[in-house]
Amino acid sequence: MKLNYFACFSTLAATVSSQLLVLPFGRHPASDERPLKMDPVGPGGPSAPSAQGGVILSDVMGKERSVNIFAGFTRDVVSISHRLDDSSQNSTILAPLNSAIEKLPRKPWEDARDYETLGTNAYEGGDGQERAQRNIRRFVEAHVVPSSPWQEREKVKTLLGDREVWWESKDGKKLIQPDNIEVDSVASQVGNGEVWIIRGVRNYS
Repeated sequence: MKLNYFACFSTLAATVSSQLLVLPFGRHPASDERPLKMDPVGPGGPSAPSAQGGVILSDVMGKERSVNIFAGFTRDVVSISHRLDDSSQNSTILAPLNSAIEKLPRKPWEDARDYETLGTNAYEGGDGQERAQRNIRRFVEAHVVPSSPWQEREKVKTLLGDREVWWESKDGKKLIQPDNIEVDSVASQVGNGEVWIIRGVRNYS
């Protein structure tokens, strides 16, 4: 049985290339949403659209084509999906560009240790699906900061809890540390947090 994640990833990658589809996210109507403003990050810190009253993260995830692969993964993780849908829990989403995910040596649901232990069939069958889901959850959790607004040089652990991350402005760029990942833009600022588009993937292994 072919892994569902592989099929989904291939479909998303093709979608990104053709730019024919924007994946929907969440269960909320879009009648009160505004078009996302893609503001570049300035030298002094984030330059984000003003907070949209009544709109939450689940309303805006998946609206930006350049990160719709990551947005799709957030839908697959129930705990994350619920968090983005909860107006009482603030988060800063570090959403890697599709191109950054596609450049990874392994897919986000793959772990070299699984292959070392179980071989090429590591993600076949029911147990394989569970392993893949667990790896996807870790990937997504590593890119969700449970804080917003997130102040410069404020150190906080992501939901994965692996290590502290922070951001700083340097040479006119906004960088996520300690991995030195550049923030491409702040895509949205809503009632329960912000979506930051980043040009790389966190090293969380």
